[in-house]
Amino acid sequence: MAGRIPHEFIDDLLARVDIVDVISRRVQLRKAGKDFQARCPFHDEKTPSFTVSREKQFYHCFGCGAHGSAIGFLMEYERLGFRDAVEELAHQAGVELPVDDATPRGPDLTPLYETLQRAADLYRRQLRKHPDSRAARDYLSGRGLSEEIIERFGLGYAPDGWGFLLERLGSGRDDQERLAQAGLLAQNDQGRRYDRFRSRIMFPIRDHRGRIIGFGGRVLDDQKPKYLNSPETAVFHKGQALYGLYEAHQRHRALDRLLIVEGYMDVIALAQFDIPYAVATLGTATTPEHLRRLLRSAPELIFCFDGDRAGREAAWKALQTALPQATGQQQIRFLFLPEGEDPDTLVRREGRDGLAGRLAAAPLLSDVLFEHLTNQVDLASTEGRTRLTALAEPLLKDLPNSLYKQLLLDRLAELARLPSGYLAATRPARPRQSLPRTRLTLTPMRLALAILLQHPELHEHAVATPDHWRQLAKPGTILLEKLLETLVSHPSLTPSALLERWRDGDEWRHLHRLSDPALIGHIPPEGLTAELRDALQALNRQARGQAAQQLFAKTSPSQWSDAEKEQIRKGLIREE
Repeated sequence: MAGRIPHEFIDDLLARVDIVDVISRRVQLRKAGKDFQARCPFHDEKTPSFTVSREKQFYHCFGCGAHGSAIGFLMEYERLGFRDAVEELAHQAGVELPVDDATPRGPDLTPLYETLQRAADLYRRQLRKHPDSRAARDYLSGRGLSEEIIERFGLGYAPDGWGFLLERLGSGRDDQERLAQAGLLAQNDQGRRYDRFRSRIMFPIRDHRGRIIGFGGRVLDDQKPKYLNSPETAVFHKGQALYGLYEAHQRHRALDRLLIVEGYMDVIALAQFDIPYAVATLGTATTPEHLRRLLRSAPELIFCFDGDRAGREAAWKALQTALPQATGQQQIRFLFLPEGEDPDTLVRREGRDGLAGRLAAAPLLSDVLFEHLTNQVDLASTEGRTRLTALAEPLLKDLPNSLYKQLLLDRLAELARLPSGYLAATRPARPRQSLPRTRLTLTPMRLALAILLQHPELHEHAVATPDHWRQLAKPGTILLEKLLETLVSHPSLTPSALLERWRDGDEWRHLHRLSDPALIGHIPPEGLTAELRDALQALNRQARGQAAQQLFAKTSPSQWSDAEKEQIRKGLIREE
C-alpha cells in the first residue's frame, strides 16, 4: 500500500519519470498543443479524447473520465497493484524501491535472481571457452547467427556431465538449495541432486525488467526432449513468460507489432534478419496471461503457425484464447507458413521484405474466425446457417461489449441471412461508448479542493485568504486543512504527486473524483484564483452562519463567552 512506501520516495519518483514517456511506451500519442492526445485505451472511441499533460504529469479522458498519475495509469493499463506499479516506475527511473520495517514482506527472491544470473554467466563463458563447446558454436554459426546476436540474447552452453554446475555454484548446502529452487538442479529417487541441463545450448529467459527467470536448453544430439525448459519456480511461470519480449523492447521502446512464433531459434533467427519483434511462448499454448502481456506491448499481434492441420488447430486454440480480450482497437492476425517452412527458413529464402509482405497480408482474427466456422457448415441450407449461428454465438458472447463485438455479430447475421438487427435485438444492450458518470455538484468545499488538487501552485492564495472555514463542522474541512498543510510543506508537488499521497487513505475515492479535470474545465485559467478565493469566502460565510446558529441558540446573552462577545462586536458572527 502507498503508506508503506515513503511519500517522499513517491514524490521523487514522479518527479523523475515523465508520464508522456510512460504512456507513449504503451499507447501511440500525438502532440496536440502543449499536451498529447490519443484514442483512449480504456474505452472504445473513434475521436481521440484521451489527453496527457506533461506540465501536470496527469492523464485524463474526456470520454470515460479515466484520469490519474503515471502510477495510476500503470495500475489501470497493466492491471498492476500499487506496489508493482511503483516498482515498475522505479526500475524505469533506475532507483531502488525503499520499504519501511512495517511492510509485510513475501519471500526474498533476490538470491534466486542472483543464482540464475551466475548460472547464465557461467554458461555464456562455456560457449566461448569450454573444449566441448565446438558443436554448439558450429550449430549456431550454421544457423547464420552472428556473434552480436549470440551476445544480445546471452546464449550459452551447458557441458555434459551430471555435476558441472553443481560443483561450481553449489559448494555449500545453501548454494545447492538455491540452485534447486531456481530449477537448475533435479533430484533422483535416492534424493541425489544433479544438473538439470547437460550438453545443451542455453537460452536465458528474462522478465520485463531483464532479470533472468529461467532457461531453455536445446540438445546437440538425438537426446530427448529436444528442448527442455526450466520447471515452475517462484520466479518462472511458463504460462506468463514470453521469450524475446524483453529483448524486443530493448530494440524498440514502443513496438508497432509483435510476431509470435514457436521457438527460441525462430526468435533469434528473425532478429538476425533485423526482425527484432518476434517472441515465443515456452513450449505451451498461448494463455490468457500471455495475451494480456502481448496486447499491452504492441498494437498489432501476428501469430505464426504451420499451414498443416496441426498448425491450424493450434491457431484455432490461440484464436479462442484471444477472442475474449479482442476489442478491435488492436489488430490480431494469423500467418500460416508454407508446407515444410518455419520462420527461419522462410526469411532465409524470401528475405526480410518477403516475410514483411506475408505479415502485411496475414488474415485478421475476424476472417480466420468466420472461415473456420463456415468451413464446417453448408451456408446454402437453412440448417447450415442455423448451425453457423449456434457455433458462433458462444464464442462471441464472451467478447467485451464494444463496437467490435457489434460488427462481428452483424457479420454473423449477414452470413446466416438473418434480418438486419436480429442478433443485436437478442443480445444484452451494449453500454455506451463513453462510460456514464454522475456529475458532482460543485459545492464551495468541493470547488476549493478540486482547484487545489489540480492547480497546487495556487495554494498561496488560499493561505492568504482568511480561514474562518477551519471552524466548520462539515465533511471536507479536515481534508482541506490536510491538503493545505501538505502544499505549504511541499510547495513544488505536481498534481499527480499530490494526489498519490492519499492513495491508501479513506479520502482517496473522494479526492480522486475531485481530481477529474472535467469538473473545473469550464473555468478559464485566468479565473481560477478568483474562483478559489470565492469558494473559501463562501466557506467563511458558512462558518459564521454556523457559529451564529450555535450562539443565538443559547437561552440568553449571559451565557456568551467573552470571545463570542468580541466576535459579535467585530461582526465576525452575525445572524444570517
